[in-house]
Amino acid sequence: MRIVVVTLFPELVTQALAFGVLGRAVARDVLTVETIDPRQFATDLHRTVDDRPYGGGPGMVMKAEPLRQAVELAVLRVPDAWRVYLAADGRPVDQARVAALARLPGLVLVAGRYEGVDERFVECCIDETVSVGDLVLSGGELPALMLIDAMARLLPGTLGCAESAEHESFTTGLLDWPHYTRPEVWEGRPVPPVLLGGNHAEIERWRRRQALGRTRARRPDLLDAREVTREERRLLEEYAAEQDATRLEAGKQ
Repeated sequence: MRIVVVTLFPELVTQALAFGVLGRAVARDVLTVETIDPRQFATDLHRTVDDRPYGGGPGMVMKAEPLRQAVELAVLRVPDAWRVYLAADGRPVDQARVAALARLPGLVLVAGRYEGVDERFVECCIDETVSVGDLVLSGGELPALMLIDAMARLLPGTLGCAESAEHESFTTGLLDWPHYTRPEVWEGRPVPPVLLGGNHAEIERWRRRQALGRTRARRPDLLDAREVTREERRLLEEYAAEQDATRLEAGKQ
C-alpha cells in the first residue's frame, strides 16, 4: 500500500515510521509512506502557506493553492489515490472504515494545521474528511499516523501472527477481552482459573463473555448497533452474575 502525507512537518511523520508495527511494515515493503510539504509551493520569500480568515476571528487558515499543488503532486506519485483530509469536523472513523481504506491501493492524507484549511480546497480536492475522535489537536499529523498504523495492522505481512488483527477490539463489533501473562499471581491478584485449565472451549466461552460484558459496560452503543444473539444474551447474564458475586465478595472483606 502506498500513502502520501501532505504535511508542514514531514519529520513528525517520517520519524514515527521507524518503530514497532509501522517500522516492520515499511521494512517489509508492505507499506510505503512519503511526505510532501506544501511550503514548497509557496510563492513568497517567507514560504507562507497561511493567512488571516475572512470574517475575522482568531488564528490562521491554510491557503488553498499550496495544498492543491501538493495534492496534485501526491496523486502523480500514487495515481487514483483516495484523498483524505484529517479534521475534527470529519466523519468519525471506525474499524470497519479502516478496513475499507486498507483495501485501497493508495491514499493521500492531508494534515491540516492552525484553525484549519480553506474550505474551497476541501470542496475541490478532497474525497473524504475523517476524524479520529471528539477532540481537538494541533494538527492532522498524529491522526494521520493513527490511521496509517491502524491500516498497517490489516495488511498481509505486517503482523507476525495475522490472527492477532482478527481478534482485536472493534473487529467483531465488540471490545477485546482482558489479557494476562506471567506471573500467575501479581500483587495478590491471580490469573482467572479458566485460563490455566487448558480447556480451549471454556477459554473461548470465557473470552466471549468478557468481551460482551466489557462492551456493555464501556461502550453500550456498540451493542445497540448490532443484533445480539440468544447465546450472547445468555453470556451477558452470566457476566452480570459474575460481577455481582465479585462485588459481594469484595464487600465481605
